[in-house]
Formats: sequence, structure tokens, C-alpha cells
Amino acid sequence: MEAKAIKTDQYLTNEEIKKHLQNVEYIIMAAPAPEHFKETPIHFTIFLNTDEKLPQKVQEAVLEKFLRENNIGKPAELMSQLMPVGFALSKAQDTPMPMLLVKQEDQRSIPFAVMHVMDFLADSDAFDEAKEKNLTGWSYSYE
Repeated sequence: MEAKAIKTDQYLTNEEIKKHLQNVEYIIMAAPAPEHFKETPIHFTIFLNTDEKLPQKVQEAVLEKFLRENNIGKPAELMSQLMPVGFALSKAQDTPMPMLLVKQEDQRSIPFAVMHVMDFLADSDAFDEAKEKNLTGWSYSYE
């Protein structure tokens, strides 16, 4: 089964992003990992609503908390750093989809907020939609 791309209708502007993130603590996203990662079939991205560089010990504590609370095991390929994040809107989604903007041209053309992002591969039975059905989903947590 192949995952279909989510069609973006538009992106939030810088002003809309600021307003949108006002009471957001974090966003967690789960997507199918590339097929050759059998032990870690889910690609997780945690978007922390801060643009502060977090000390290593804080990053480790935050990751541990997410793993424990979401029953996520075997994290691998961890990336944890400040990154530009855009927000895409589509008719099919209730909330804007966070998007890591890795490419320079995306950073130039898509409005973004800088957030601390933890990106990794792992496994969890709590995220069957990503693991079994090849679906991508995200959830906002508010303060």
C-alpha cells in the first residue's frame, strides 16, 4: 500500500502562525517510515513550541517523557534541533499540518516559525494508523 501525499491548499502566513501557536505546547506527528525500517515502522516528529536551544539533558528528558506517555519504543535515527516549521492547510484536515522546511527554497517561499523539533523512527502499537494503514496524522497539545 502506498501513502498518498496530503494536498496543500495554502500555508499559514507568519502572522497566522504566531496566532495559531499561541497556546500550543507541542505537536506530535506520526507517519509511515520508509519500508526498509522494519524494526522502526513509524516516523515520529515532535514539534516543541519554543525557539530556545534546549540543553542536551532537557532534550533527553523531554524525549523520555514522550516515549513513556505514548508507549513508543526503540527510537532510532534521532535528530533534535531548532528547525523552520511551516503550516499547511488543506480541505481534508481540521488543523494545519506542521511541515519541516529542510530545503532552502522552501524556507524562502513558505512562511515558518522556528521550533525545537525531535525527529526519529520508532515503534508503537498506539499509532496503528501510521503502522498498519500508511496514514499520517498529527495531534496538538495545548497549555
